[in-house]
Amino acid sequence: MPKAVLEETKIREAAYAIWEAEGQPEGRDEAHWLQAIESLTAAAKPKAPRKAKAAPKADAKPAAKAKPAAKSRKAADS
Repeated sequence: MPKAVLEETKIREAAYAIWEAEGQPEGRDEAHWLQAIESLTAAAKPKAPRKAKAAPKADAKPAAKAKPAAKSRKAADS
């Protein structure tokens, strides 16, 4: 089967699924067809690769350690 026929079949099936999901309304066939094309096109686009986080520089200072919390008066009086 030619590629164009396969693509049209996918669009038709997607549009039909949209039509069913919307409760089978009358007169929205063109809107469903266009929505199906849009969703199939978006699904076919390759996603851009994520940028990896930069590794810390070798000469970077480590983060300061957190200071311990001050003891409460009750604990200090005991």
